[in-house]
Amino acid sequence: MDYDYSELVRKAQKWSQQTLDSGWVSPVEVQALSEAELNNADALFSNAGQRPLMVAFLGGTGVGKSTLINRLAGKDIARTGVERPTSREVTLFYHQSVALQQFPEHLPIEKIRTAPHQDDTHKDVMWVDMPDMDSTEMENKALVLEWLAHVDVLVYVVSPERYRDNKAWQLLLAEGGKHAWLFVMNQFDRGQPEQQVDFVQQLHKAGFVDPIIINTICTGENCNSEKDEFNRLGVTIHQLANRQTIAEIEYRSLQIKRADLKQRLEVCLDRFGVDDAHQKLVDNWLLNWQRNEEILQKGMVWPLQCMSADYAEKETHLLEGLFRRKAEKQEPKKSVKTEFWDDWAQSRYEDELDQLILIADDQRLALAPLRQELQSLRATAKSKVEAHVELAVRDALIKPGNGVQRFFMKLFAFLGAVLPLSAMGWVGYQVFEGYYQSGITERSYLGTDFAIHSILLILITWLLPFFIQRQLKPSMEKVALKGLITGLTKGLTALSADVLKVVAENKETRDHIIAEVQALIQQCESTGEKPKEVENSTLSRMLISDRK
Repeated sequence: MDYDYSELVRKAQKWSQQTLDSGWVSPVEVQALSEAELNNADALFSNAGQRPLMVAFLGGTGVGKSTLINRLAGKDIARTGVERPTSREVTLFYHQSVALQQFPEHLPIEKIRTAPHQDDTHKDVMWVDMPDMDSTEMENKALVLEWLAHVDVLVYVVSPERYRDNKAWQLLLAEGGKHAWLFVMNQFDRGQPEQQVDFVQQLHKAGFVDPIIINTICTGENCNSEKDEFNRLGVTIHQLANRQTIAEIEYRSLQIKRADLKQRLEVCLDRFGVDDAHQKLVDNWLLNWQRNEEILQKGMVWPLQCMSADYAEKETHLLEGLFRRKAEKQEPKKSVKTEFWDDWAQSRYEDELDQLILIADDQRLALAPLRQELQSLRATAKSKVEAHVELAVRDALIKPGNGVQRFFMKLFAFLGAVLPLSAMGWVGYQVFEGYYQSGITERSYLGTDFAIHSILLILITWLLPFFIQRQLKPSMEKVALKGLITGLTKGLTALSADVLKVVAENKETRDHIIAEVQALIQQCESTGEKPKEVENSTLSRMLISDRK
């Protein structure tokens, strides 16, 4: 179960780093997930199923933590007094049968002192002397926080003068639910009953209904007096040193860790906006773009007319075209420029993109991915519109006019070829027939009138279809203008479609990321197998009440 939780934290941290790299979450959320408690006490032992109870002494400078450990051990294992006025390291006091494995990387080996012993009385307990919490050295606090994940029971040591220590108290409020707590008021020979009453009231505010407070006197002549409850400390700890109690403490701590991780993940969800955020982006874009598209089309009327006029200059009369045809073959036509997407048009387009980003911000969406995806559209807008315009103009020139016009133009083009050939065929037949009859009957051959009429007939059958076709064919300027307008409309539509595609892809990515984090949250809600509950009044007094 602990292994599953550790894997869950690693997955959450990996997820946060990936979403940070793509801009979906901020460093704040990543930092919050990186601070999620990852490790547990089992990580220190080779045989986690039979590990001892981890008991750590926590308190401020001078309250006597190390003295208590030395007294428990019956020898000096922790440095005290002048030799170490401020603890800067962690001291481990454990039975030699306990198999420690290599310490995790986050626990600096140079900050750890080990003191194995052979006393079977303390075989099931590992005592940990923690650095002083009220030290001005930040490393001390960091070291304490790193070790807390490996501790089952915290012995909070105070003195009559130091029981209101704020730094240790803040740690109690933050970590209270993850551990079982014992409270020791050391140096009680200098204390007053009112101080203990005040201390109990503080613990009630922290959530302890009936906290266990042990008064000890570890120095001087009164160390074995009636006020000294030192032996009670050892007895209370050893009552908890069994597999069932350790499993219960682990389970409770794990549920709190899962709830904490779930809360951190839920905070990340706020970065992804409301469910219908992207639909609002689409609706606002379509509404704003429709208005902007009309403005762009009106603003480009004059540039389009000027460009279509360039095509009109290329339109020539029939005879001029015949004489110039050879020259045009030698000198190819230059393509008509379509660079009409000027700074004004680009500015209008980018203003709409900026407005879209502002709307996304109002919907609490992550802006970095959307802004990055829209950035490429800004750079390609001009080339995309011009490509559509160029293609539409070419298509319009290839297929001038509407369908009816093109049908009749093809019809009269066909007639312009067939009718003259038919007329020439008929004239040829008449010539042959006249020549044949003149040889038989000695009639006169075809006269001048026939020749003139034949020529006129051929010319009429050729010129009439040609003339009608020319009249049906629209001017180059009109064809070009129609193509330019069509291309502009398609280009603007393509720009809008690209934006909608970006929004759709952004939504798809968002939904995928949310699905991942929701799966992690669901795993956080998994309680796992709860250990069999055994009535333990001592442990219940050491835990923060759920009714806090």
